[in-house]
Amino acid sequence: MKNTPFTQKHIELGAKMAEFAGYNMPISYSGINDEHQTVRRNAGVFDVSHMGEFMLKGENALDLIQRVTTNDASKLTAGKIQYTCLPNENGGIIDDLLVYCIEENKVYMLVVNASNIEKDWNWIQKFNEKDVEMHNISDDTCLLAIQGPNATKILQPLTEMDILNLKYYTFVKGRFAGIDNVLVSATGYTGAGGVEIYFKNEGDNAEKMWNAIFEIGTPQGLKPIGLAARDTLRLEMGYCLYGNDIDDTTSPLEAGLGWIVKFTKEFTAKEIIQKLKGEGIQRKLVGFEMIDRGIPRHHYEICNEEGKQIGYVTSGTQSPSLNKAIGMGYVEIDSSALDSLICIKVRDKLLQAKVVKIPFS
Repeated sequence: MKNTPFTQKHIELGAKMAEFAGYNMPISYSGINDEHQTVRRNAGVFDVSHMGEFMLKGENALDLIQRVTTNDASKLTAGKIQYTCLPNENGGIIDDLLVYCIEENKVYMLVVNASNIEKDWNWIQKFNEKDVEMHNISDDTCLLAIQGPNATKILQPLTEMDILNLKYYTFVKGRFAGIDNVLVSATGYTGAGGVEIYFKNEGDNAEKMWNAIFEIGTPQGLKPIGLAARDTLRLEMGYCLYGNDIDDTTSPLEAGLGWIVKFTKEFTAKEIIQKLKGEGIQRKLVGFEMIDRGIPRHHYEICNEEGKQIGYVTSGTQSPSLNKAIGMGYVEIDSSALDSLICIKVRDKLLQAKVVKIPFS
């Protein structure tokens, strides 16, 4: 298992550790419910240094990004970020990712999922026919996500950059906690507000950053948060998790990600995805809440009221904020309308649920 620059900190703090995407990661500290509510109501710190970062440089960098992703990266100006995905030759999703425009038309940073670093790198490299300079900086990059409604208020004294008024999906670069060239972006995976902080893993940067954040934050209730609460937080928002809700076999259209597919440019499998849009999808990713008592889990069958399978659960949990069992899953299009009654098969029992709007409320 690989370690992040903060692994020792998590162990010293008594975190429950487990393997995730090949890394030794903190799953929880004080318990999922407490950590979840800390982020929803105040602020928490996630170590997400396991994520992958690629730098693409040169006059053809944008051209390469345009050909391998579905969204239109030409709309990005310096300081802006875009959510997008890499489609495979069949129109499935290789990965979902963020594109950071560092310098317009010249320098971009791609942030990819930890489990897909090698796969994504090889895929993009395959299309790099115009000598775009590519650097995999994943192992040299620290990434902390400070999430929650009070995150920027707590962190602002650590920098002269204005992070309090940072607009969603934009970033600034500068000095933070005494460290130079720190990138602070108004992004995250919780729907609770806050920022993500990227900086170089060199010298004592990781130690300095962690200590500075907790010295100022601990008196204000800031806590370290594990991956278990990250999962419940993202699920309440209906954010897709790669490997669960989206993968190489799911189309962005089926996953409700049609908004990141722009047919105004050429990209891998454009014709296939466009054809699917014209003909109409046969299944759809929906959110649902349980009516009967029971927790939906990944890969449980979704059935109609007669017991015929019409889909499967991709993610499910007991929501700490809403105090009810919620989930997401793919169902046949006829069963995807809001308020449709569906059944989740739990240990051979059919438990009733209904399709609801995402984000969950």
